[in-house]
Amino acid sequence: MWPLSKKQIIGVLTILVVVGGVVLVFVKNEKLPEEETVPLEKPSEVVDSVKPIPVQKVIGTSVQGREILAYTYGEGSTTLLFVGGIHGGYEWNSVLLSYELIDYLEANPESVPRNMKIIVIPSVNPDGVYEVVGVEGRFARTDVPLETKIGLGRFNAHSVDLNRNFDCKWKSESKWRGNTVSAGASPFSEPESQAIRDIVTEQQPEAVIFLHSQSNAVYASECESGILPETRTVMSLYAEASGYPAVDSFDAYEITGDAEGWLASINIPAITVELSTHETTEWVRNLAGIKALFAHYGSE
Repeated sequence: MWPLSKKQIIGVLTILVVVGGVVLVFVKNEKLPEEETVPLEKPSEVVDSVKPIPVQKVIGTSVQGREILAYTYGEGSTTLLFVGGIHGGYEWNSVLLSYELIDYLEANPESVPRNMKIIVIPSVNPDGVYEVVGVEGRFARTDVPLETKIGLGRFNAHSVDLNRNFDCKWKSESKWRGNTVSAGASPFSEPESQAIRDIVTEQQPEAVIFLHSQSNAVYASECESGILPETRTVMSLYAEASGYPAVDSFDAYEITGDAEGWLASINIPAITVELSTHETTEWVRNLAGIKALFAHYGSE
């Protein structure tokens, strides 16, 4: 290569810049027409990593004006409804179990099958919870004292046993253990039971799971026409997975106006899951039962 003078070097650089400019202009002018532009798609791994946002909805208010909340996960057409705390602070561990389910669904959104919608109502009787726990809304206490009087926190602020206020064999007075309890002025006379009635009517769930304590069993539901075949299936699946005994019907004393029986009367399967104590949530065994129902109703 022969040596170049300073003047020659400047000339070569000028030619390269001009050529580069021409190339840049050429590329710019060759852009596809607007109607032919193909939008970029997000990588599938990015799309799949986005967690669905749970829907929180106020479905009613208690006698004292506290919110009754429902949390929804998934957008499928097959709905399961989980209900805790119908007996308020007397069965406060059923409320905590419901919140454990909420935490699990938020941490593991992929656990909800694509065809399903899971609705959790953690506390139907927030006034009864407040009477025992002493806080509004969600609570984290696990040291709630045992009842100091019969039925502390069990009833709503009208002194009605909400699980006697539904339209199945309803009577104005019903039984709880050896006690006579008020079932309200009529079926669905209480705002809390109205909230359950309305969401069931709106959502038409495939099955409803009520969380209670402390009979240590899974019970089927029935009204005037006996146990629905699907109710027996749901009871058996949950009981086998969780280890609770499966029992067709509660016969320790007569129960009238219960929510599970009302659901049976409108052909919606329902079971009652009774924890073994008033102090524990037995999360591991209940998660096993819940997963069994997801597998039964879910599809890929």
